[in-house]
Amino acid sequence: MKRSRARRVLLAVVVLSCFDLAAVASAQVPQTTAPAPSSLAVLGQSLFNDIVQNERGAARNLFFPRAAYVAMKTKMIAYPASDYDGRLLAFFNLDLDAYHRFLGAVPVRYVRSTFLAGGATWIAPGVCENAIGYWHEPAIRLVYSQGGVTKSFAVDSLISWRGRYYVIHLGPNPRPYNVGTVDSPTRGAGVPGPAGGC
Repeated sequence: MKRSRARRVLLAVVVLSCFDLAAVASAQVPQTTAPAPSSLAVLGQSLFNDIVQNERGAARNLFFPRAAYVAMKTKMIAYPASDYDGRLLAFFNLDLDAYHRFLGAVPVRYVRSTFLAGGATWIAPGVCENAIGYWHEPAIRLVYSQGGVTKSFAVDSLISWRGRYYVIHLGPNPRPYNVGTVDSPTRGAGVPGPAGGC
Protein backbone atom coordinates (compact mmCIF):
# COMPACT_ATOMS: atom_id res chain seq x y z
CA MET A 1 0.00 0.00 0.00
CA LYS A 2 2.77 2.40 1.02
CA ARG A 3 4.85 1.40 -2.00
CA SER A 4 1.88 2.02 -4.36
CA ARG A 5 1.29 5.45 -2.85
CA ALA A 6 4.98 6.29 -3.13
CA ARG A 7 4.90 5.34 -6.83
CA ARG A 8 1.91 7.63 -7.42
CA VAL A 9 3.67 10.52 -5.69
CA LEU A 10 6.84 9.90 -7.70
CA LEU A 11 4.83 9.78 -10.94
CA ALA A 12 3.11 13.07 -10.06
CA VAL A 13 6.48 14.70 -9.39
CA VAL A 14 7.85 13.43 -12.71
CA VAL A 15 4.77 14.70 -14.62
CA LEU A 16 4.97 18.13 -12.97
CA SER A 17 8.70 18.30 -13.62
CA CYS A 18 8.16 17.49 -17.30
CA PHE A 19 5.44 20.15 -17.49
CA ASP A 20 7.75 22.77 -15.95
CA LEU A 21 10.56 21.84 -18.33
CA ALA A 22 8.21 22.09 -21.32
CA ALA A 23 7.02 25.50 -20.16
CA VAL A 24 10.58 26.76 -19.75
CA ALA A 25 11.57 25.34 -23.14
CA SER A 26 8.64 27.08 -24.84
CA ALA A 27 9.64 30.38 -23.27
CA GLN A 28 13.15 29.97 -24.68
CA VAL A 29 11.87 29.78 -28.26
CA PRO A 30 12.59 33.22 -29.74
CA GLN A 31 9.78 35.76 -29.77
CA THR A 32 8.76 36.92 -33.24
CA THR A 33 8.36 40.53 -34.33
CA ALA A 34 5.90 39.54 -37.06
CA PRO A 35 2.33 40.72 -36.36
CA ALA A 36 0.19 38.02 -34.80
CA PRO A 37 -2.32 36.62 -37.31
CA SER A 38 -5.91 37.81 -37.03
CA SER A 39 -7.12 35.09 -34.66
CA LEU A 40 -8.92 37.42 -32.26
CA ALA A 41 -12.37 36.24 -33.36
CA VAL A 42 -11.47 32.63 -32.55
CA LEU A 43 -9.95 33.63 -29.21
CA GLY A 44 -12.99 35.76 -28.37
CA GLN A 45 -15.50 33.02 -29.09
CA SER A 46 -13.48 30.44 -27.14
CA LEU A 47 -13.17 32.77 -24.17
CA PHE A 48 -16.88 33.62 -24.23
CA ASN A 49 -17.82 29.93 -24.27
CA ASP A 50 -15.46 29.25 -21.35
CA ILE A 51 -17.00 32.13 -19.39
CA VAL A 52 -20.54 30.87 -20.02
CA GLN A 53 -19.66 27.30 -19.07
CA ASN A 54 -17.45 28.40 -16.16
CA GLU A 55 -14.54 26.43 -17.66
CA ARG A 56 -11.61 27.98 -15.79
CA GLY A 57 -9.15 25.31 -16.94
CA ALA A 58 -9.95 25.83 -20.62
CA ALA A 59 -9.90 29.61 -20.26
CA ARG A 60 -6.46 29.33 -18.64
CA ASN A 61 -5.10 28.13 -22.01
CA LEU A 62 -6.03 31.52 -23.47
CA PHE A 63 -4.09 33.40 -20.78
CA PHE A 64 -0.51 34.57 -21.28
CA PRO A 65 1.94 31.73 -20.43
CA ARG A 66 3.74 31.95 -17.09
CA ALA A 67 7.18 30.99 -18.42
CA ALA A 68 6.90 33.60 -21.18
CA TYR A 69 5.96 36.30 -18.65
CA VAL A 70 8.92 35.39 -16.43
CA ALA A 71 11.25 35.56 -19.44
CA MET A 72 9.78 38.91 -20.44
CA LYS A 73 10.07 40.46 -16.97
CA THR A 74 13.33 38.98 -15.63
CA LYS A 75 15.70 41.78 -14.57
CA MET A 76 12.93 44.29 -15.28
CA ILE A 77 10.81 43.82 -12.15
CA ALA A 78 11.35 42.08 -8.84
CA TYR A 79 9.99 38.54 -8.50
CA PRO A 80 8.21 38.17 -11.87
CA ALA A 81 6.94 34.66 -11.07
CA SER A 82 5.27 35.90 -7.90
CA ASP A 83 3.82 38.87 -9.78
CA TYR A 84 2.35 36.52 -12.35
CA ASP A 85 0.79 34.16 -9.80
CA GLY A 86 -0.28 36.69 -7.19
CA ARG A 87 -1.48 39.49 -9.44
CA LEU A 88 -2.05 38.65 -13.11
CA LEU A 89 -3.38 35.10 -12.80
CA ALA A 90 -5.18 35.89 -9.55
CA PHE A 91 -7.05 38.77 -11.20
CA PHE A 92 -7.81 36.62 -14.25
CA ASN A 93 -9.43 33.97 -12.04
CA LEU A 94 -11.41 36.60 -10.12
CA ASP A 95 -12.54 38.18 -13.37
CA LEU A 96 -13.63 34.86 -14.88
CA ASP A 97 -15.93 34.35 -11.90
CA ALA A 98 -17.23 37.92 -12.17
CA TYR A 99 -17.98 37.62 -15.91
CA HIS A 100 -19.71 34.27 -15.37
CA ARG A 101 -21.89 35.70 -12.58
CA PHE A 102 -22.63 38.79 -14.66
CA LEU A 103 -24.18 36.71 -17.46
CA GLY A 104 -26.50 35.07 -14.94
CA ALA A 105 -28.98 32.30 -15.66
CA VAL A 106 -30.65 33.75 -18.78
CA PRO A 107 -29.37 31.87 -21.87
CA VAL A 108 -26.89 33.74 -24.06
CA ARG A 109 -25.77 33.41 -27.66
CA TYR A 110 -22.35 34.55 -28.84
CA VAL A 111 -22.58 36.92 -31.82
CA ARG A 112 -19.08 38.16 -32.68
CA SER A 113 -15.85 39.70 -31.43
CA THR A 114 -14.97 43.26 -32.43
CA PHE A 115 -11.57 44.91 -32.27
CA LEU A 116 -10.00 48.20 -33.24
CA ALA A 117 -8.80 48.06 -36.85
CA GLY A 118 -5.08 48.78 -36.93
CA GLY A 119 -5.04 49.12 -33.16
CA ALA A 120 -2.21 46.65 -32.47
CA THR A 121 1.05 48.28 -31.39
CA TRP A 122 4.56 46.84 -31.25
CA ILE A 123 5.97 47.34 -27.74
CA ALA A 124 9.74 47.38 -28.12
CA PRO A 125 12.15 45.75 -25.63
CA GLY A 126 12.86 48.08 -22.73
CA VAL A 127 9.43 49.72 -22.88
CA CYS A 128 6.84 49.14 -20.13
CA GLU A 129 9.36 47.17 -18.03
CA ASN A 130 9.68 44.37 -20.60
CA ALA A 131 12.92 42.75 -21.70
CA ILE A 132 11.28 41.21 -24.77
CA GLY A 133 9.10 42.99 -27.33
CA TYR A 134 5.53 41.97 -28.20
CA TRP A 135 2.40 43.11 -30.01
CA HIS A 136 -0.26 44.70 -27.81
CA GLU A 137 -3.93 44.57 -28.83
CA PRO A 138 -6.16 47.07 -26.99
CA ALA A 139 -9.56 46.11 -25.63
CA ILE A 140 -11.64 43.86 -27.84
CA ARG A 141 -15.37 43.39 -27.25
CA LEU A 142 -17.36 40.18 -27.03
CA VAL A 143 -20.83 40.77 -28.43
CA TYR A 144 -23.70 38.47 -27.46
CA SER A 145 -27.47 38.23 -27.43
CA GLN A 146 -29.41 37.65 -24.22
CA GLY A 147 -33.19 37.68 -23.98
CA GLY A 148 -33.40 39.16 -27.47
CA VAL A 149 -31.13 42.07 -26.52
CA THR A 150 -27.66 42.65 -27.99
CA LYS A 151 -25.07 43.28 -25.28
CA SER A 152 -21.29 43.29 -24.99
CA PHE A 153 -18.35 43.60 -22.64
CA ALA A 154 -14.64 44.16 -23.09
CA VAL A 155 -11.55 42.03 -22.74
CA ASP A 156 -9.16 44.73 -21.56
CA SER A 157 -5.79 43.76 -23.03
CA LEU A 158 -4.10 41.08 -25.13
CA ILE A 159 -0.44 40.58 -26.02
CA SER A 160 1.37 38.30 -28.44
CA TRP A 161 3.85 35.51 -27.83
CA ARG A 162 5.46 33.68 -30.77
CA GLY A 163 2.77 34.84 -33.19
CA ARG A 164 -0.28 34.14 -31.03
CA TYR A 165 -2.40 36.49 -28.96
CA TYR A 166 -3.16 35.77 -25.31
CA VAL A 167 -5.29 37.58 -22.75
CA ILE A 168 -3.15 39.43 -20.21
CA HIS A 169 -5.94 41.46 -18.54
CA LEU A 170 -9.53 40.24 -18.76
CA GLY A 171 -11.08 42.90 -16.52
CA PRO A 172 -9.98 46.55 -16.36
CA ASN A 173 -6.37 47.39 -15.57
CA PRO A 174 -5.78 49.23 -13.33
CA ARG A 175 -8.90 49.08 -11.15
CA PRO A 176 -9.84 50.83 -7.93
CA TYR A 177 -10.50 47.65 -5.94
CA ASN A 178 -8.91 44.19 -5.93
CA VAL A 179 -12.07 42.34 -6.89
CA GLY A 180 -13.23 40.54 -10.02
CA THR A 181 -14.58 43.18 -12.39
CA VAL A 182 -16.41 43.06 -15.74
CA ASP A 183 -14.88 45.56 -18.15
CA SER A 184 -17.24 48.10 -19.74
CA PRO A 185 -20.48 46.08 -20.02
CA THR A 186 -23.14 47.79 -22.14
CA ARG A 187 -26.20 47.27 -24.28
CA GLY A 188 -25.27 47.09 -27.92
CA ALA A 189 -21.95 46.21 -29.50
CA GLY A 190 -20.03 48.99 -27.80
CA VAL A 191 -16.76 50.38 -29.13
CA PRO A 192 -13.46 48.44 -28.98
CA GLY A 193 -10.25 50.10 -27.89
CA PRO A 194 -9.05 52.79 -27.39
CA ALA A 195 -5.62 52.37 -28.92
CA GLY A 196 -2.49 52.62 -26.83
CA GLY A 197 -1.37 51.00 -23.63
CA CYS A 198 1.06 48.16 -23.18
